Amino acid sequence: MTDLETRTIRRVSRRLIPFLIVCYFVAYLDRVNVGFAALTMNKDLGLSATAYGLGSGLFFLTYFLFEVPSNLFLERFGARRWIARIMLSWGLISGGMAFIGGETSFYVMRLLLGAAEAGFFPGIIFYLTLWFPAAYRARIVSAFMVAIPLSSLIGAPISGALLELDGLFGLKGWQWLYLIEAAPAVILSFVTFFYLTDRPADATWLAPDEREWLERRMAEEEAMRGRGSHQPLSQAIFEPRVLAIAVIYFGAVALLYGFSFFLPQIVKAFGLTNFQTGLVTLIPYTAGTVGLLYWGKRSDAKRERRWHLATALALASLGTIAAALVGDPMLKMALFSVAAFGIFAALPIVWTLPTETLTGAAAAGAIAVVNSIGNLSGFVAPYAVGAIKDWTGDFSWGLIAISAAGLVGIAVVLRLGHARAPAPRTAP
Repeated sequence: MTDLETRTIRRVSRRLIPFLIVCYFVAYLDRVNVGFAALTMNKDLGLSATAYGLGSGLFFLTYFLFEVPSNLFLERFGARRWIARIMLSWGLISGGMAFIGGETSFYVMRLLLGAAEAGFFPGIIFYLTLWFPAAYRARIVSAFMVAIPLSSLIGAPISGALLELDGLFGLKGWQWLYLIEAAPAVILSFVTFFYLTDRPADATWLAPDEREWLERRMAEEEAMRGRGSHQPLSQAIFEPRVLAIAVIYFGAVALLYGFSFFLPQIVKAFGLTNFQTGLVTLIPYTAGTVGLLYWGKRSDAKRERRWHLATALALASLGTIAAALVGDPMLKMALFSVAAFGIFAALPIVWTLPTETLTGAAAAGAIAVVNSIGNLSGFVAPYAVGAIKDWTGDFSWGLIAISAAGLVGIAVVLRLGHARAPAPRTAP
């Protein structure tokens, strides 16, 4: 590795990653803050666990429908314009969640929120492939995705505290939660338009030799994947390997959203206040942050994907099952922490797989397909957990049911074939 390569990657990382983490932090918080709102919103609006799970999951139906078109528009129009548009749309709709009045409006607003946010996450994943060589992607995606557990590490106590604003100016605490947490998305949409740079060729903030090295390196990698760059989009997105990756991601996301949407209610049942619930909820997300950063870096260092991904999914699935079966609060939180480590460790490694052979519009489409199919579990998992909770009176069997998707993911990973990450090399 040359000094030029080190200097270029460091400068690109410092320019893009912190800002994208902030953007995704806000996006993910607006997506899952319904879990904290539910602590008081469900009672105020008369929502059953089934209705809440259905409404939470409806987000992912429109997210699924608009995901691929949104990612293709991003590839066509450029990241800064399209991501700014997405952030403005979801910010306004997320704030509008404060004014729902019952089941129907809850369902409608969650559907609209899913349509508005569609394309953001896979768009960023595709965007990162334009800036970072393959050898760096697991650790870079890990760094970006740290926004997911951070949104709960920071957002959980904030959300719990916002619920205490109940009655201020005649609004419920959950209404304040939606309004205040939506505002950053609207503000950041304007910042995004002026801050992001679409491609390395436009990066005036890089030194000329850095820009030249990065353009050359990315062009070389695209040439090496020439088969993918000339592959028709319609063929690429239905390639068996792409669909297999989507199944793996379905299992990981089922565990993620079953965990995220219901953990506050599980913790609240320990007999805690809203604010205490926010603090205790931090524990598994701290473990998740460690897993996300450490496991992605380790996968890059070992240049190995398959066993890293299978191990992470095993910890996620078995940890969730074990947590569901124990009653002691301290042991339950310890096991949820093991599960969180595995869930978040798996996510960045999944996203190294679609771009191993695909580039350009084919890669953008494949990433969107993986994300959209995977996120259908965001509809299935919350609805299943909520319905099983109403049926059995307990969250445990719902959590066990969604863990089966993670176990299926392990089987698919082991059959997918070994994928090694390219080793960093000295630039010519």
